[in-house]
Amino acid sequence: MSELLVIASKVKKFIKEKGDCNTSASTMEALTQRLQQIVEKAIENAKSDGRKTVMDRDVPVA
Repeated sequence: MSELLVIASKVKKFIKEKGDCNTSASTMEALTQRLQQIVEKAIENAKSDGRKTVMDRDVPVA
């Protein structure tokens, strides 16, 4: 398991409040993997634009 990039307690609370659902333990790892993909793409976008700063416009839309 890699280092989590999400705050588990906040994600669980959000899921509970928005969907009245419980959260499995594997959800945090899946979210971390997806977030890593998104961030890696944002880094690519910034670099391809000649910047070293990742901006909101670099984050891909789902």
